[in-house]
Amino acid sequence: AEAWDHQGEFYQAEQAFSAIKPLQSKLPVYFGGSSPEAIEVAARHADVFALWGEPLQGAAETVQTVRAAAAKRGRDIKFNISFRPIIGKTEKEAWERAEHIYQMAQKQLAESGYTFGLPKPQSVGAQRLLAAANAGDRHDKVLWTGVTKLVSGGYNSTALVGTADQVSDALLDYYNLGIDSVLIRGFDPLNDAVEYGRELLPLTREKVAALTRVKRSA
Repeated sequence: AEAWDHQGEFYQAEQAFSAIKPLQSKLPVYFGGSSPEAIEVAARHADVFALWGEPLQGAAETVQTVRAAAAKRGRDIKFNISFRPIIGKTEKEAWERAEHIYQMAQKQLAESGYTFGLPKPQSVGAQRLLAAANAGDRHDKVLWTGVTKLVSGGYNSTALVGTADQVSDALLDYYNLGIDSVLIRGFDPLNDAVEYGRELLPLTREKVAALTRVKRSA
């Protein structure tokens, strides 16, 4: 492709060019936002709608709302959701890790003197997460909102806590809602990435593959 110019309301480019090309014919557009205005933009332009890791009921409602809005425009849309899994060899170990993470986060916030305060008034997603956190620390099977409350509903702060088997079951629940991709990162990024790769991802893929085989044979 040749270099190109663009003069728009928000972005301008002169002789833009990249030697690196996407594997797809075009880069998929990921978009998030829970306000009616954001959902309208997603319905018109997004390839994938991204959700924060909220409880199953709220996630199901969002999927239905966004899917219906996109369908009105003759479009199909995929879904992505974000979590911070906390894995343990046993359920007890996983929750002990979660409690340690909470205590460390609380200590770091106190030492830094930083306060998140209330979520930004325009962030409907943050308001939804904070409402879930205020309703209780644990939701559904293994969803934990302890850190979410500390940061006033902001950021990618909800966790799935348990053994790899329990967390993969929880991911499958979201998959069954129509959310077919997941963005995960840990509170201990490097070590968690290794553990996810060894334990969580293979098991989740196996369960999705088994579910797909059952659906095909039905």
